[in-house]
Order: sequence, then C-alpha cells, then structure tokens
Amino acid sequence: MKRFLTIMAVAVILPFLSSAQDLADALRYSWFQVNGTARAGGMGNAYGALGGDFTSVSINPAGLGLYRSGELALTPGFGQTKVNTEYWGQSMTDSKYNFAFNNLSYVASLKTGNRSETGMVNLNLGIGFNRLKDFNSASITEGHNLQGSFLDYIAGNANAGNWSDYYEQLAWDTDVLLKDDNNIYFSDLEDAGYGQSQQKSISRQGSMDEYSIALGMNFNHKLYFGFSVGIIDLYYKESSQLSEWDNNNDIPYFNDMQFDTYLNTTGTGYNAKLGVIFKPTNEIRLGASLHTPTFFNLHDVFDTEMNTYLTYDDGSERYSAQPDYISDYDYDLETPLKATLSGAFVIAKKGLLSADYEIVDYSTAKLRRGGDGYGFVPENQDIAEAYRAVGNIRLGGEYRVTEAVSLRAGYEYYPSPYNSQAFGTSQPNADASLNIMSAGFGYRSGGFFLDVAYRHAAIEEFDSLYPAPPSNDYPTPKMASFDTAKNNVVFTLGFRF
Repeated sequence: MKRFLTIMAVAVILPFLSSAQDLADALRYSWFQVNGTARAGGMGNAYGALGGDFTSVSINPAGLGLYRSGELALTPGFGQTKVNTEYWGQSMTDSKYNFAFNNLSYVASLKTGNRSETGMVNLNLGIGFNRLKDFNSASITEGHNLQGSFLDYIAGNANAGNWSDYYEQLAWDTDVLLKDDNNIYFSDLEDAGYGQSQQKSISRQGSMDEYSIALGMNFNHKLYFGFSVGIIDLYYKESSQLSEWDNNNDIPYFNDMQFDTYLNTTGTGYNAKLGVIFKPTNEIRLGASLHTPTFFNLHDVFDTEMNTYLTYDDGSERYSAQPDYISDYDYDLETPLKATLSGAFVIAKKGLLSADYEIVDYSTAKLRRGGDGYGFVPENQDIAEAYRAVGNIRLGGEYRVTEAVSLRAGYEYYPSPYNSQAFGTSQPNADASLNIMSAGFGYRSGGFFLDVAYRHAAIEEFDSLYPAPPSNDYPTPKMASFDTAKNNVVFTLGFRF
C-alpha cells in the first residue's frame, strides 16, 4: 500500500513536491511538440514529407534537400498561457504572457558541379535552432472546507520513518508536526477534523531549444536524403506556494501555514536524425525519418521553506524554517526513440495537403547515472508501467491565392502518454490529450517572405495539490482539474538568395 500511494502521487505529475528524480521528470523532457517557422506552424507542423523549411530539420532532415537556394529566417512569437482550475467546487484562473524566438536558421545551397538534372543536383547545409517546448505558465488553485491536509503527507511520512530535511524537519521546526505520548506524529488539523482552506500557486518558466547542423541531398529531384545532429539546451524553473489557513476559526492552535518549493533544472542533450523523402510523381511526396534518443546531462537545484502562524494559550507565534543546505544533483536522462511516416499531395501547383504520423514509446525513457552512483532501477520500472506508446498526428494544408499570397491551416493531435491502468489503479490523466489548431498566411515578393501563424493549444489534466500519504490512515487527496489553453502568434521574416 505504501508503494502504491507514493507512486499514485507522482503519476499525476507532482515534481514540485519532490527533490528526487522520478517518472515526472522523464515525461516532462520527453513529451514536446516542435515550434519552428510560422509557415510550418500554420500548417500544423505537418512537414515530414514537404521540406524547404527549416522546421523540417527537427522532423525529417531530408526536407533540407528540397531547398534550391540559400535562406536566412527569423521567427519571433508572442503568446499567452491561461490555466483554469477547479478544486472542491472553487474555480480559479491565472495566466502568463511570454515573448520568445521560435526559430533562427541559415541554409546554404552548395553547388555540386553537376550541370544535368540527374544524379546529385543539390547539396544543402543548414544551421540554426527550433524551439521544442515552452514551459512558461502560471496557475492558482483554491478550495475551502477541505477533508484532508498537506500535513497528512508530512505526518504519514514521519510515522513511516521517512524523514526529510526538506519536509518533515521543517514542519517539526515550525510546530505544525506534533508527536503524542505513543510516539505517533499528527497535526492540529487532523486532530480537529480538518475544515480548513487551501491554496496553491505554481509558476513555471523555461524552454527546450534544439540547435541543429543538418545536411540535405537532392538526387534527380526524386529522392532526398538528410542527416542532422542536434544539441538541446534545457532550462526549467518552477516555484510553488502551498497555503492552508483556518478560514472558519474553529481549529485550535492552527492559524495558517505556507510551504514553498523551488526547483531549477538545467542541462544539455544530444541526438541525431536521419530521413528520406521520395517523389514517385510530381504530385505525391512520401517521407520517413528516425530520431535517436536524446541523451541529456541534467542538473537539479531544489529548496523548500515553511512559514506558520499558531496561537497558543499564552499568545501567538510565527515560525519560519529552511533546510541547512540547498539540494543539488546531477543525473542523465535518455528520451525515447522516435519515428515519423509522412505523406503530401500537391494539387495543381495551387495547394497541398500533408500528414505526419509520429510514433514514440514514452515507457522506454530512462533515468541514468545519478551523481552519487544511483542507478534509478525502481524509477525506470515505474516509467515502464505508467507510460505507453502513442501515435501523434499532424495535418496541414496550404492554398495559393495568388503568386504572392498563400493561406494555411493545420491540426495536431498528441494522445496522452499515460497508460489507462498502472500500479493497480486507473490513471486520471489517461485521456489528457493535447489538441492544437492553427491557421496562417504567407507573402512572398522576390527573395523576401513574411509568414504569420496563429496557434491554439488545449489540454485538460488532473493533479493533486500534495502527494498521498504513505498510509491509508489518512484521507486521499482530492484531484484538481487544470484546463490549459495556449494562444500564440508567430512571425517569420526571411530572405532567399
């Protein structure tokens, strides 16, 4: 039962409540969607069989072979992430705006010396970056008259012999973790039967950017090969504040408490991609690509703080406590292998339709080589049980209104990476799929082009505000719903020469 309750807590993505590396970290850095140029973004990033756009380097590098000239492109973007929460019948909303660069790229078209249209007719070299993931968001969750507390998790751990300087020691030092004559730990909230209010705010920021060097080759304008090497720069920062207070003033001694956590992760990852595109006719394009795992070297910095306000028989006291040292830890992460199958159909030089089917098995992600020699065997077993293989779908279309103006639309569907059943129970996020709808337009004049795209992403997830205690002697934490919507506008300015 202890293992089941512990795993249930982390299986709904609760990294902000643990300094340990676990299955939540593996998914956070493995589940992402490419964000590159506005043209590709407006077409749902369905670029595995199209090419001629630097976004394809992060999907199918063979697309680099379709360039017939050099290119310089820059893609800034602006967006808002809004999170609506529901918890114990209380609805809350928070949002965060963000400005970022999704892409910067340069492509050089190298002469092969072949004057005919047979053999290798193009050899292209590309260098630049595409954004893989934007972590920026803010949320706030609140509930009243609760039947359970974060201090249940603290007391349950203490009674199970699990004592941490970052949790139990802070509660003990601030006098909200107590012990009776039988050496049983408890809290004033448990003793009074709960009924308090609770609020949690979470702020996240950071990104994953892939810097690529790629080579694309064009044979006979029929067969295209590509290869790329990627270096991923990862930065993730999260801070949370969990507060509980006696709103009805009927819990003896306890007035309020706030528990703060801070997590900062930095690191670098390396991968390679190999792809091919084949044009059996001028109207049909078929593509396939294979991505190696990304091999990350990561560094975590973790810290906590607890503040409490209590009223005793002889007066009130405020307490504050922090660990004696900040936790920092090095470890490696190996993300899943990925394969993409693609197809596109060109319609009378006036438009096109394209589709990508991306296969990835999140259960194969692996934590590796902890800084203290730890091997992560139980964590990797949990990853294999909690996650599953999925097929991601990207669809896109473009219609050329005039020689200069084009209209675009796209749709992306990313199924939930969670198994429906794991650790003997249903996983609440098994149906938490991500849907992205997009639209855009492009303008071209001579060597200059401008593309604009609007992208709307939506997902609903479930999470508890604190982990389940390692015992069934306490109430099970109630789930909160997090309905997240991201709205982004991106612009690409580019020159071909």
